[in-house]
Amino acid sequence: MADKWRTSIKRNQGTSFFQVRSFRPPRMSSSAPPQSALRQLLKHIEVPIDQDAHYKNDRWTNRDLIPMPPERRTYKIWSYFIYWCISGMCISAYTTGSTLLAFGLTPQQAIGAIVVGSLFVGLLSVACGWMGERHHIGYPVVCRFTWGMRGSYFPIIVSTFTAIFWDGLQAYWGGQATTVTLGAIIPGLAHMKSTLAGGVLMTKDLIGMLIFYIFFLTIMRIPPERLQRPFIISSIIFSGTLIGLLAWAVSTVHGGGPMWKQPGQPINGNIGWSMMFGITSILGAWGGGTLGQSDWTRYANRPLAPTLSQMFAAPLTIIVTSTIGIVVTSCASQIVGEVIWNPIVLVGRLQEFYGNSPRVRAAVFFAGLGCTCAQLGISIVLNSISGSMNMTTLNPKYLNIRRGAYILALAGFASNPWQYLANASIFLTVLSGWGVFLSPFVGMMLADYHVIRRYKLKMQDLYVSGERSIYWYWHGFHWRPLVAWVIAVFPTLPGLIMSVRDPTLDNNWVKLFRLTFFLGWAISFVAYILICKISPPPSLGEGEDRHNDETVFGLRDDEMDASSTTGSDAKTDMSDKEKV
Repeated sequence: MADKWRTSIKRNQGTSFFQVRSFRPPRMSSSAPPQSALRQLLKHIEVPIDQDAHYKNDRWTNRDLIPMPPERRTYKIWSYFIYWCISGMCISAYTTGSTLLAFGLTPQQAIGAIVVGSLFVGLLSVACGWMGERHHIGYPVVCRFTWGMRGSYFPIIVSTFTAIFWDGLQAYWGGQATTVTLGAIIPGLAHMKSTLAGGVLMTKDLIGMLIFYIFFLTIMRIPPERLQRPFIISSIIFSGTLIGLLAWAVSTVHGGGPMWKQPGQPINGNIGWSMMFGITSILGAWGGGTLGQSDWTRYANRPLAPTLSQMFAAPLTIIVTSTIGIVVTSCASQIVGEVIWNPIVLVGRLQEFYGNSPRVRAAVFFAGLGCTCAQLGISIVLNSISGSMNMTTLNPKYLNIRRGAYILALAGFASNPWQYLANASIFLTVLSGWGVFLSPFVGMMLADYHVIRRYKLKMQDLYVSGERSIYWYWHGFHWRPLVAWVIAVFPTLPGLIMSVRDPTLDNNWVKLFRLTFFLGWAISFVAYILICKISPPPSLGEGEDRHNDETVFGLRDDEMDASSTTGSDAKTDMSDKEKV
C-alpha cells in the first residue's frame, strides 16, 4: 500500500506527526469484512478531494471551506469591478426609485439618498470583505471565531433560510424575463393567458422559470474562481438593455418625463425622515450581500485587489442604474400611460404597445435577454454562491458549493414564489424584515474582527473541535455575540410586527423598523465591543493578521508541538481518533 499513501513523518519530542499528502483508501484485502451497501453509498457520494490534498473532509473541512489556496485565487481588481456590475447594475437597483418615491421624495431627492446609501454600501463591502482578502476564508468560517464552532450554525441557518426565499423570488423574476425573451420569438407565448395554481401562476411564466433554471444550473457547474467571463458577458448584455431603454425613453419624450416636475410628499411632511428611510432602504437592499462579501474576496490574487475596486464600483453601478430606472419609468409613464417600475414588465408591455412587427420583436428580444442575464448573474452572486457556501458548512463531508446550489435552487422552487407574491406587499415587508435579524450579524462581525481581534486569527483552530480550539468557548458556543444580537434586535422587532399587521401604520416603532439595517449593525457593533471590554474573550492576540499558506498547507517544524495538535494537516492525522 506504500504506492497508495504518501506520508511524511516528522518527529519532535519523541512524538510522530503524520501529514497526509493524498488520501486514497487502500484496497480491501480478501479477509476484510465487506462494507454495507449504505456505507458504500455514503463513501461514494462524499465530495471530491484534491489530489495531494493537505486536508480531509470532515465536520469542519472540505475543499470549499479551507483557506483559498494560491492557485484558486484568480480575481484581480477588474474582476471585482465586474462583480459589482452584477451586484449593483441589476433589476433591484433599477426599481429602487419606486421605494424612494413611495417615501415622498422627488426624483432629485431620491438620487441624493441613493448616492449617500451606495457610499455606505461601498464602505461596508470593503470592511466585510477584509476577512476574505487577508485570510482567504468565507463567511461560514468567519462565523466560527465570532460565534464559536457550534454557535456558528445559528447565523448560517438564518442566512440560508433568507437565501432560499430570495433565490426562489429571483428565479421567478428570471423566468418572467425568459418568457419575455421567448415571447419575442414566439408571439403566441407572449399572449398565452392560461393559468395554474388557482390563477396565481401564469403557465408561460412557469415555462420560462423552468428554462431559466436549466441555464442557471448549467452555469453553476462552473467553479466560482472561473466565473469572470460569464459575469462579463452578462454585464455587457444588460448594459446594452439599460442604454437602449434610456435612449428610447428620452428620445421619445424629449426629456426626463413628468415625474421630475412633480412635488414630493414627505412622510408626515418631514423630508429628513424620508431621506433617512431612503438611505436605509439602500443599505437594506445590499447589506445582506455585504455580509457574505468574504465568500468572494477570498479569491483575491493580491492584497487590496477588492478594496481598490469596491469603493469605486459599488456606488457607481448602484447610482447609475437607479438613476436610469427613475428616468425610464418617468418617460414610459407618459408613453404607455402607466407607471411600470419593473423593466421586465415594461419590455413585455412594449411588445403589446407597439405591436408584433419584426423590428419591435427584435428590440424586445435583446432587452429581455439582458434582463434574463441580469437575473442569472444576481442569482449566482448574491444568492447561490453565498447561500450554498452556508449550506456547505452544515455537512461539509457531503455538500460543496455546487451541490449546495442545486439544493438551494430546488428549495427556492419548492417555496412557490408565485404564491407569496400574490400578496406582495406583506411578503416583501416580511422578507425585508429579515434585516432585523441579519443586520446585527454585520455589526458583530466587524466589531470582532476589526476592533476586538485586530485582524488576528489562529487559522488552525477554525478547523478543529474541542479544547484544542481557542474558538470552542463553552461547548462550542460563544455567549457574547448572542447577548449583543438580542440587544440589537429588540428596538426594531416591534415595528416589524406592526408593519406586517398594518402596512399603513406610521408610529415611532415603525420608524425605527424602517431604519432597521442602520440601527441593527450600529447597535450590535457598539454592544459587542462593550461586552468584550467588560468580559474579554479568551486567547485574544493569538494568531496572525494575514493568512500564511504554510500554516495550513505544510506545517513548519517549529510549529509541531507534541503537547498540542494544530493545523489542518495535524487534524487530518487526528481524524482517525475522533470521528465528528
